[in-house]
Amino acid sequence: MTERYVLAIDQGTTSTRCILFDRRATVVAVARAELPQSYPRPGWVEHDAARIWRDTQKVVKRALASAGIGPSQVAAIGIANQRETAVVWDRRTGVPVAPAIVWQDTRTSSLVATLDVATFSDRTGLPPATYFSATKVRWLLDNVPGLRARAADGDVLFGTMDSWLIWNLTGGRHHLTDVTNASRTMLMDLTTLSWDPSLVDLCTIPPAMLPEIRSSSEVYGAADSVLPGVPIAAAMGDQQAALFGQTCFEPGDTKCTYGTGGFLLMNTGSTPVRSTHGLLTTVGYRIGNEPVAYALEGSIAFAGSLVQWVRDGLGLIGTASEIETLAGTVTDNGGCYIVPAFAGLFAPHWHSEARGVIVGLTSYIGKGHLARAVLEATGWQTREVVDAMNADAGLALTTLNVDGGMTADNLLMQIVADVLEVPVVRPMVAETVSLGAAYAAGLAVGYWSDLQDLRNNRHRAGRWLPAMDAGRRAAEYRRWQRAVECAVLFSSADHGQP
Repeated sequence: MTERYVLAIDQGTTSTRCILFDRRATVVAVARAELPQSYPRPGWVEHDAARIWRDTQKVVKRALASAGIGPSQVAAIGIANQRETAVVWDRRTGVPVAPAIVWQDTRTSSLVATLDVATFSDRTGLPPATYFSATKVRWLLDNVPGLRARAADGDVLFGTMDSWLIWNLTGGRHHLTDVTNASRTMLMDLTTLSWDPSLVDLCTIPPAMLPEIRSSSEVYGAADSVLPGVPIAAAMGDQQAALFGQTCFEPGDTKCTYGTGGFLLMNTGSTPVRSTHGLLTTVGYRIGNEPVAYALEGSIAFAGSLVQWVRDGLGLIGTASEIETLAGTVTDNGGCYIVPAFAGLFAPHWHSEARGVIVGLTSYIGKGHLARAVLEATGWQTREVVDAMNADAGLALTTLNVDGGMTADNLLMQIVADVLEVPVVRPMVAETVSLGAAYAAGLAVGYWSDLQDLRNNRHRAGRWLPAMDAGRRAAEYRRWQRAVECAVLFSSADHGQP
């Protein structure tokens, strides 16, 4: 019998990838295309959506070719995507009307300031923020000439990257999104799992632009424009896909993905937990017609991207992996702390006007201290989110499951274990975003039978135990919190002004 596989498309902030998995969740083939970001103005971050679609086609073909696999051997396709990035395109031509506005973009801060926090938080679980999709769409409607009239006539469509890819993969036959991505727009009601008409109206977004909301795991259509007849059977926002790939199926199960940003999610079961500590209440996943699983989330905007800045902006390292070696040349940060609020502070602060700072500089500080402060910034930001999550969920985190590219940095993983004072566990398959999308797609077509079938594939590859003295941990956390206060004081309202 010919072996069959599940194909995952992972459309992320810095790359588009295709990964093939077999029944044991083993990676069979990988193909990747790097995705450049554009920064046309301060606070603006854009992507070329047309390039993303071209890259998607390329990586799918490359992955299949490298493994010697034909389309008939692909059981299903699952999609994981950068969640809040917004793209609007012409319904007839399929051409984007403007560059996609990336989740890191802060151009809508003045619009966000006019929105009522309670109205959005109560219905969507999200506080108004530049992070989410709704204000990005509103900005395009207000600033692209003629776009609002075209939208009202039903001539243009809005979607996050899952919608964009599904629309293109199916040759324009299906305009839809899943509940996880819809829950990140500030437009979906968390309890009804449908677009909230009053919020759509409040954001002045024509309803005809919006995709249909579906579950995370079901057959949406066939990918006829790339792999004829192969079903597209799952879509998830990347962080929810990682939660699923980590098999966090029980309330209290928690994971953190360390990539461009850092994203910590805790499964809270079938009842949404409303945060009072600056976290997001979001949809974790929904399998077919089963009850939805909700999650609490804390997002760190800059984690791996801070390392990229050290490499590309400062030139302190030649490759991202060198940060661990450089940081390992010292035993502490020398009193230096870096708060990477390049696009404001995310959870639990939600201060979009904050700006990055380096504090504690003396003539003693060298490159090694700066490198260690970079890694520690990710650790302390994780600690802030975990503290808030413990308070909201009414429990204490006992283990943190980790994944993503930064988990290859063993020093960083030890730092995270030290500042959290809990074990940190990395699975054998580090590509849990792609694996989650593959799992959801495989379930939809019967490739895997049930959730226990998925749990059986889980194997641990690394474990780090806390080793930091409690007194040192407390003292350094206080200094970190003071550094964060400096970032808030140095707001973008003053930045760059004479």
